[in-house]
Amino acid sequence: MLSIKPGAAAVMWRGLACSSRLGHELEVYCPMSIGFVVVDEVLLQCGHGLRDDYGDTIVYGLLTEHVDCSMTVSGWVFMISIGFNAAASVRVSNELGAGHPKSAAFSVKVVTFISFVISVISGLVVLALRHVISYAFTEGETVANAVSDLCPLLALTLILNGVQPVLSGVAVGCGWQTFVAYVNVGCYYVVGVPLGSLLGFYFKLGAKGIWSGMIGGTVMQTIILLFVTFRTDWNKEVEKATKRLNTWDDKEKPLLKD
Repeated sequence: MLSIKPGAAAVMWRGLACSSRLGHELEVYCPMSIGFVVVDEVLLQCGHGLRDDYGDTIVYGLLTEHVDCSMTVSGWVFMISIGFNAAASVRVSNELGAGHPKSAAFSVKVVTFISFVISVISGLVVLALRHVISYAFTEGETVANAVSDLCPLLALTLILNGVQPVLSGVAVGCGWQTFVAYVNVGCYYVVGVPLGSLLGFYFKLGAKGIWSGMIGGTVMQTIILLFVTFRTDWNKEVEKATKRLNTWDDKEKPLLKD
C-alpha cells in the first residue's frame, strides 16, 4: 500500500524511470505486492474454505446443506470485515505517510474495536436465532436442527472474522504484506486444514471437527497479528514509510506550483 504525500499531486508522471532505478523499485515493491495478493486470497479462503472443500459432499451420511447455510451467513458478515480491512489499510498507510504515528495507532484501535463490536453483536444474534435462522434458506427440519447445532461454532467464527481481517488490513497499510502472507498461509494451510481433517475424519467429528480445526488456525493467526500490531513502534513505522516515499520522490521541480 502506497502512502500519499501532501503536495505530491503537483508533480506529473514522467513515465518509467531509468532501467537501474526501475529494477531497484521492482526488487523492493514486487514482494510487497505479491504478499498483498496472498493476504487477500487467504482471507477469502478462510471465509469460504469449509464450503469450498466440502460444499455438496456427504460427511458421514449427513448432507452438508447445513454447512452451506452457516457459511452463507458467515460470508455475509465477513463482507463487513473486508470493508474494515480496506478502510484500515488505507487509513493507516496515509497516516504513516503523513508522519502521524499517534493518529495511525489511534486508527488501528478504533477500527479494530468497531469491527469487534459488530461481530460480537452478529454472533449474539446468530445464537439467539439458532433454531430459526436456517428457515431463511430451507424448510427442512433436519437441516434446521443441524444448523442449530453448528451455530456456536458459527458465532465464534463471526467474532474471529471481525478481528483478523482488520488486523491484516492494518499490516498491509504498514507494508508488512510478506510477513502477513507467511502468517496467513502457515496458520490456514499448515495448522487449520490439517487439524480440521484430523478432527473431522480421523476422530469422526464430521463438519464440527473440520470447522473446529479451521477455527484453531484462525485463532492462532489472530493472536499473532494482535501481538505484532499492538507491540508496534509507530514512530519507526513512520520512518520506514518516509524512506519508501523518498525512494519514489521525484527530485525534479514540479511543473505546477502550489
